[in-house]
Amino acid sequence: MRPRIVVTRKIAEPALALLRETGDVWVPEPDRALPTDELHAAIAGADAVVSTLHERVDAAFADAAGAQLKVVATVAVGYDNIDVPALAARGIVVTNTPGVLTDATADLAFGLLLSVTRRFGEGERLLRSRTPWEFDLGFLLGTGIQGKTLGIVGLGQIGTAVARRARAFGMSIVYTGRRRADTDVERELDARYLTLEELLRESDVVSLHCPLTPQTRHLIDADALATMKPTAYLINTTRGAVVDEAALADALANGVIAGAGLDVFEKEPEVHPTLLELDNVALTPHLGSATRETRTAMAMLAARNAVAVLRGDDPLTPVVP
Repeated sequence: MRPRIVVTRKIAEPALALLRETGDVWVPEPDRALPTDELHAAIAGADAVVSTLHERVDAAFADAAGAQLKVVATVAVGYDNIDVPALAARGIVVTNTPGVLTDATADLAFGLLLSVTRRFGEGERLLRSRTPWEFDLGFLLGTGIQGKTLGIVGLGQIGTAVARRARAFGMSIVYTGRRRADTDVERELDARYLTLEELLRESDVVSLHCPLTPQTRHLIDADALATMKPTAYLINTTRGAVVDEAALADALANGVIAGAGLDVFEKEPEVHPTLLELDNVALTPHLGSATRETRTAMAMLAARNAVAVLRGDDPLTPVVP
């Protein structure tokens, strides 16, 4: 009997084609986020599930699928929505998609950095509103980044890629994280390792690239924001809950920091209403990996992981409990 493969949201067609070579594939029609009860009904009897970052994958999910479930392949790097130990205890392999979205996400992070420091969004909104304007030397002045310091929280693959872009723009790099980066990476970037508090005090721009864990939830809270320079900017392209969104909205409204660029939000798809009203915030709707090339590569890696496990082979990119 061919294995049953459930894909919780529509993914790139080449990845679906690969999965169909191995098993019978079910995808919701029309494509939509499934409520928990519908999701659990859909995965019943599945041998493999290809999931996304918004489904809660836990013991109840595994129980709903049944004892034959062998693998959950998430189309994402982060897996804070997955209870990996609970699935491992049931013998279920979990995989993710590291590496393939590094450049796309780094591009987006640096785009947000430029957008908020140079006030691109404000300028575009002004033109689209047909507000009368004329050039003068003080019009919509932004902040240059050459010679400024970029603080990277989490110098992994994406953080390193952002740092490389920043170096090309003449920025200095400091970073923090659970451990120091390799000496070769530090040397390439001329990067200095600091504590989080030191990084917040010293940086002109802080860019977040750490995973969401119990330790990093609300890592950037009111106290952290108050530690930053009043001229500093915060960029978040990792997970929304790394930042206390209400505290950030208050800090931006009251001049505690100069601005922020956000691609992720604490209660997606909701955005704190104050952030939507502020001009000193650049906002994008979780577009970090949103290029055709990258999303296809992510889907293909997830599909290859699922197929490998179903065939009895080792997965390409397993998540270790």
